[in-house]
Amino acid sequence: MSERYVQVVFNLPVEGPFTYAQPEEGRAAAGMRVEAPFRQKIRQGYVIASTAERPAGNFKILSLKRVLDTAPIFGEEQLEMAAWIAGRYFCTLGEALSSIVPGAKQEREIGFTPTEEFGFNIPEVLSTPQGQAISAISSGKDSFYYLFGVTGSGKTEVYLRLSEMELAAGRSVIYLVPEISLTHQLIHQVKARFGDLVAVWHSKLTASQKLKEWNRMRSGTARLVIGARSAVFSPLSSLGLIIVDEEHENSYKSSNTPRYHARQVAMWRINGSGAKVIMGSATPSVEAYHLMKEGRIVRLDMPERVSGGALPTVEVVSMSGIQRSISPELAEEIQRTAEMGKQTILFLNRRGFSYFFHCRSCGYEMQCRHCSVNLTYHKGSGKMVCHYCGYSRDPVSVCPQCGSLDIGYSGFGTEKIEEDVSQLFPNLRIARLDTDTTKKKGKLQQVLKDFREGQYDILLGTQMVAKGLNFPGVRLVGIVLADSTLNLPDFRSGERTFSLIVQVSGRAGRFMNDGRVIVQSYKTMVSAIRLAAAGDLPAFYEEELQIRRQLQFPPFFRLFRIVARGKDRKKVERIIREIGRQLSEIEKGPSEILGPSPCPIEVIAANYRQQILIRTRNFGKAHAFLRKWYDHFEKPQGVYIEMDVDPVNLL
Repeated sequence: MSERYVQVVFNLPVEGPFTYAQPEEGRAAAGMRVEAPFRQKIRQGYVIASTAERPAGNFKILSLKRVLDTAPIFGEEQLEMAAWIAGRYFCTLGEALSSIVPGAKQEREIGFTPTEEFGFNIPEVLSTPQGQAISAISSGKDSFYYLFGVTGSGKTEVYLRLSEMELAAGRSVIYLVPEISLTHQLIHQVKARFGDLVAVWHSKLTASQKLKEWNRMRSGTARLVIGARSAVFSPLSSLGLIIVDEEHENSYKSSNTPRYHARQVAMWRINGSGAKVIMGSATPSVEAYHLMKEGRIVRLDMPERVSGGALPTVEVVSMSGIQRSISPELAEEIQRTAEMGKQTILFLNRRGFSYFFHCRSCGYEMQCRHCSVNLTYHKGSGKMVCHYCGYSRDPVSVCPQCGSLDIGYSGFGTEKIEEDVSQLFPNLRIARLDTDTTKKKGKLQQVLKDFREGQYDILLGTQMVAKGLNFPGVRLVGIVLADSTLNLPDFRSGERTFSLIVQVSGRAGRFMNDGRVIVQSYKTMVSAIRLAAAGDLPAFYEEELQIRRQLQFPPFFRLFRIVARGKDRKKVERIIREIGRQLSEIEKGPSEILGPSPCPIEVIAANYRQQILIRTRNFGKAHAFLRKWYDHFEKPQGVYIEMDVDPVNLL
C-alpha cells in the first residue's frame, strides 16, 4: 500500500508535526521539502515521516501544494541534530531544521570565483610547536584539543596538515571561521591545497548555490567544508575533524532562533564517534581557558611566530586632556612608519563621524526615536543614524529641547578619524573599511588586496581590520580608543577588550622585528588594557576567573536569559513579572533568578525589552525545569519571548 500521508514541520514557533495528504503530482518522502497550506498561507515545510495509515482523529486532512525535491535532501542524522537543537535551545523541530537545511530553490551550477590571487608556499619545515601539536592530535585519544598560540604562530598550517590526514584516511572535515567575508586569503589557501574536495558555506550564498553545495557534501564530492557558524551542520559522512578557528569570537553564537553556539554543536556532533574538535586562538574565551585548566580540553601551546617576526612592542597612551583623536605619540609613529616605507593599521570599533550629540545648556542627548541608544552622526551622508534599527534624521543646529545654540558633537567614529588623519598626513594614502564603505560588492576584497600590494599607507577600520588578516608590510597598529568595549554593561566587557587589543596588536610586525602597537585609552590602568599591553595572558585569565567566581558568573555558573519584547510597554512588563512569578519555584534548587529588569538597551526598533536571568550550578536540572515551563507557558499575543541558553551578550 503506498504512503498516502506525510508528517510535516514548519519554520514556526508552533509544535508539530502536522499531517497532510500526498499531492496530486509528485510523491513526498521523509527528507524532502514541500509547500503546504498552513494558517491561511502556503508555507515551506519539511517532511519528517510518511505513512499509509490515516492518523486517528476526526479532522480534515489537507493536501500538500507541491513537492520541492525529487530526492530526500536530509536524513536521520540531520533529524537527530535538529531534535537535539530544538530540545537544547528552546525552539521547535521545524525552526531547528530550517537552520540546518538550505532554503528552496532549484539548483544551478556555481563555481568559486577568486577575486584575488595569492601565492601560497606550503612550508616544508614546521616549527617545533607545530610538529608537536600535529603529533599530539593525530595520535591522541582525546576528543577536544586547543591550539593556544600567539598571532602568526602557524595554527592554520596545523589545521591544514591534520585535514590532509583525515581526507587521506577517507574521512571528512568541517573548518569553521568566524566571518567568511574576512577569510578570502584562507579560502584560497584551502582551495589551492584541496581543490574540488572543498565546499564553501556561508549566509551570502543564494538559495540555489547553497543547495548545490549541500548536495556536493551529501554525495561525498565535497569532503572539506569551510564556512561560518552554520557550516557546523554540513551533511558530511565519516566526519573525522571539526576545526573551530578563533574560538573566542561571539559570531559563533546565533542571535536568532535557534540561539545555538557552533562550538557546542561541534562538541555534540562528534560525541562517541571517534572524531575530534580542534579549537584555536591567541585569546581563548574565559570558558575555554577554564576547561583547559581543568584538563577537559587538551592544551597545546604555540608561543612563537613562524615567520620569525618578534611580537610587537606595545605602548599605552593616555588620552586625558588630548583634544583630537590621534595622540602626538601615535602621530609620530605613523610618520616614522611611512618614512620607513611601511604601513599602518588604525582600529576603532565605531563607525560614523561622531556618536554623541548633546546640548551644553540643558543636557539633551539626541536618541533614536525607536531605540534607547544615541544617534551617530555620519558626515558622508549628512545624517544622524541609529546603528540598531537604521532610523535616520537630519542633524540640527539648535537644541530641540531648549532652543540653545550651545550644542556639540562628541566622541569620534571612523569617519572622524579619517578626516583627522587626512589633515595630519595629507600626503599619505588612506583607505577606510567599515560597513558604510563596503556596501558595494567586492569592495572589501579590493581594498584588502590593494593594501596588501602597498597601494595604501594607512588602513583605517572597525572589526574588519582586526581579524585574521596577514599583511607583510604592516609595522604599526594604532588602537584609537580601547575603551569602547569596556563601557558596555556586560560582565564579558573586560574579556572582549583584552581579546581585541591582543588580536589587533597581532597584525603588527608579523614579518619584521620592530613592530609597534599604540593603544590609546582614557582608562590606562584597567586590567584588561594594562595586561593586554604587557602580553601577560596568564595574569589576565587568572584575575578574570577570580572575579567571575566571586560574581557567580560563567564558567563557574551557567546562565539562561529570557527576554520579553513588544510594542506595548505595560504589557511587556506585566508578562515578564508573570514569568518571574511562574519561575520562582526554581530558586528552591541550586539556581537563582536575577530580575525582572529592563535590558541594558531597553528599546530596539520600537520594541520594549525586559529580561530575567537564571543563574545555576546545576545546568541539567535548571534546563529541564525551564523546558517544562516553556512547553506549557501560554505564549502571549503581541509579546515575543526569547530564550537564550549560555548567552554571550546581555545587552
